[in-house]
Amino acid sequence: MTFYSNKRVLVAGGTGTIGIPLTRQLIEAGADVTVVSNHSKEHAARVLGRHVSFIHTDLSSQKKCSEVVKEQEIVFNLVGIKGSVGIGQSKVASYLVSMLRFQTNLMEAAHLENVSRFLFVSSICCYPQNDIHYEDNAWNGMPKQNDRIPGIAKRVGELQGEAYQLETGWDAVRVVRPSNVFGPHDDFNPKTAQVIPALISRICGSESPLRVWGDGSSKRDFIFSEDCAYWMLKALEIAPSNTPINLGAGEAFSIKHVVELLCSLIGNNTIIEWDITKPSGDKIRLLAMDRAREIIGFYPRTSLADGLKKTIDWYVTQK
Repeated sequence: MTFYSNKRVLVAGGTGTIGIPLTRQLIEAGADVTVVSNHSKEHAARVLGRHVSFIHTDLSSQKKCSEVVKEQEIVFNLVGIKGSVGIGQSKVASYLVSMLRFQTNLMEAAHLENVSRFLFVSSICCYPQNDIHYEDNAWNGMPKQNDRIPGIAKRVGELQGEAYQLETGWDAVRVVRPSNVFGPHDDFNPKTAQVIPALISRICGSESPLRVWGDGSSKRDFIFSEDCAYWMLKALEIAPSNTPINLGAGEAFSIKHVVELLCSLIGNNTIIEWDITKPSGDKIRLLAMDRAREIIGFYPRTSLADGLKKTIDWYVTQK
């Protein structure tokens, strides 16, 4: 990716599940990378190496955002708030206020600094109820009920980029909407983690029987973190300004398939019990990948099985 060679690049949230592989890929591409997050310097050095410039700061502050963005050419906003799907109901105020501060202040700072490219990472949660999500359908109704407030926060960020272009002509913002991202460096605490890391933790912990909510028929779109990072880099380079692009696998896998595949890869023949008294969620949530294929040449770089195997190997080594 010669586009990034010798560019000054800021990665906000660069010590997270997507941020770590994205930062590593930027370094390989010859970029001059600065990472900013609320992790410690020791943690950043451990996961990124000591050759990456790191700033520990609070990006909810407009002043701090202005300081870190100054003299940068490219900014990636990967700042996220960790939590399970319950965040959409139990921590909505904490999520909404913090996320709006992070994303609004960082984009405002980038606008004032007139950076040449800014990646805003939206989410599948911005979409209204539907089986297959096409980019142009995002505003055809409210986000799904349990994703309503996080989804609206992401919509506001997308609108902010469009508003700058309409008023001032600043056309730096590119927008991606990832599906369910998994990989190394994720949150593996079963109480707060998303479905794949939670299952890996429980199966590796020899939980038996393994009780899983629903009947296993619900289907979800999963993308490996390294793949997501790669296509984010491509989107920032190639995609038109303020044109949202989905980033998923383009294929929906049943939860039953994921659970059985994880047990097989881990080598655990535990008994699986499906708790049909608990909700399964939407029957299917899938991102349409037509636009991504057309604009950035998207294709699946890592199969679900290979991505799960890499994630399991990392977890077993690091836990």
